Amino acid sequence: MHPNHFSMKHFKQKVLSLLLVLLFVTNSSINIMASSILSAETEAKKTTNHETANATNASSALQPAARSAIIMEAKTGTVIFDQNADERLRPASVTKIMTLLLIFEGLEKKQYTLDDIVTVSEHAAGMGGSQVYLEPGETQTVNDMIKCISIASANDASVAMAEFVAGSEPAFVDQMNAKAKELGMKNTTFANCCGLEAEGHLTTARDVALMSRELITKHPQIHDYCTVWQDSITHVTRRGSSEFGLTNTNKFLKQYTYANGLKTGYTSLAKYCISATAAKDSLELITVLMAEPDIKSRVKDLQACMDYGFSRCNLYEDKNEEPLTPLPVAHGTTDQLALSYDGPMEYLDTDGRDLSAVEKTLSLPDTVEAPVTEGDIVGEAVYTLNGTLLGSVSIRAAQTVEAANFKFYFVKAMRTFF
Repeated sequence: MHPNHFSMKHFKQKVLSLLLVLLFVTNSSINIMASSILSAETEAKKTTNHETANATNASSALQPAARSAIIMEAKTGTVIFDQNADERLRPASVTKIMTLLLIFEGLEKKQYTLDDIVTVSEHAAGMGGSQVYLEPGETQTVNDMIKCISIASANDASVAMAEFVAGSEPAFVDQMNAKAKELGMKNTTFANCCGLEAEGHLTTARDVALMSRELITKHPQIHDYCTVWQDSITHVTRRGSSEFGLTNTNKFLKQYTYANGLKTGYTSLAKYCISATAAKDSLELITVLMAEPDIKSRVKDLQACMDYGFSRCNLYEDKNEEPLTPLPVAHGTTDQLALSYDGPMEYLDTDGRDLSAVEKTLSLPDTVEAPVTEGDIVGEAVYTLNGTLLGSVSIRAAQTVEAANFKFYFVKAMRTFF
């Protein structure tokens, strides 16, 4: 055999062997790489599934037995949790929150005082359900009527006050519905002032939270009534005088440390309802539960809802009570303009952020041009957290400054000269 032929054959065998080795190594590498990718994808899926499970667990951690529920922070109106919150349901005596709101508005407007006398009508005395057994012609003070409504959930006292405030219960109900519209209670229709079953008398958990917030923030003195555990009134009738005891229908006051209100309700159709309030540190929460199956589940759900709300909420509040430096005024009858904040700044965080890092910046012009009217917005206080805008509060003119005219300058010059 020719030596060159042998060398060529040997060379081809070596090349073929090398190609087989390379093919094996490449295939192994691909398998290893594919295995690594598959493993990474599996881990990623595990992580995603774990995160999804955690999110699901977090959202399902709070599951009230109530047909409808909502948790709202009172100062900001922030909704922390809701469950079928816009379903229209029967409110039972939770209705009386609106009745009390209108009563306190009348007091604020000085239409009557706590010492004014209310005379009970035949219609009011004839109310069934929860009552304090007022008799026709009997008189009670406004203050005692509020006690009867707030503590004992008295239907007769509610109707007597409705007639006292508006002249008749239907007229008062018209005011209730007008107020509901004003507050943005889009799914509420009142048919009476006490919550007895009536066709079309419906509301929602969200709407109840709205009127509850209006009552406790605008008229916090309601807590002086609805937190009383026991009290009494004196019936004075033709048969003489007798003391009648009042016991609070809201047992949650004794079952939760921070509870401070507000109103319970029950009928066989509405089931167990409540708008409960609780205050802890600077926070006040409103929890509304509608159509709870029984009292025990209502208490259990209330405790769970309040604990959930307090654990998630952190309130930043700047009351803006410090004085602002006046602004220079150009071409005005005075050289400086007094300023005032439009109100406090309140921000509710539910993500666990450090609110001590909130920064406040005043955005104001160097000078203002007269004329300026008291109440005009001239700037704002801006609040940020790590570069994220949280909100702002307007800064207004605290006085009116007229534009200076020729007469003003002439008189000023003459005074200066002489």
